[in-house]
Amino acid sequence: MKSLLLAGVIALTSAIPAAAELIKVPSQKSVSASLDALEAALAKAGATVFARVDHAGGAAKVDLELNDSQLLVFGNPRLGTPAMQSDLRAGLFLPLKVLAYKDDDGQVWLTYEDPAEMFSGLDIAADAPFVAKMTGALDKLTAAAAE
Repeated sequence: MKSLLLAGVIALTSAIPAAAELIKVPSQKSVSASLDALEAALAKAGATVFARVDHAGGAAKVDLELNDSQLLVFGNPRLGTPAMQSDLRAGLFLPLKVLAYKDDDGQVWLTYEDPAEMFSGLDIAADAPFVAKMTGALDKLTAAAAE
């Protein structure tokens, strides 16, 4: 009985994907200015911004406090489509997202998931060309937005 229970626990935990590594880029700008700069960089790169979510603004609407934080949701079908062609479940992680937030020390961060780790557990090779392109784009765009 114990071995059956243990086997069940192992099967369940192996089915739960691990959280992807988060890449944090310090920004010298405010949360809003950081995402404004990121939106401008995305437009130059030909990406589409789908949504901008103001988490702190949402919290304030229900009389709760939250450090300044906003999420930008964006994508480019030239990068996302090959990922989904490899494994449609990649659509759970796409479009891409960057969270800008101010920590308790007042530092603003641009944070996103490492694409190679984000897709781990799917039928997508970590060294797939589109994964490298996503990683490079996120690195370049967040660095430009943080300057």
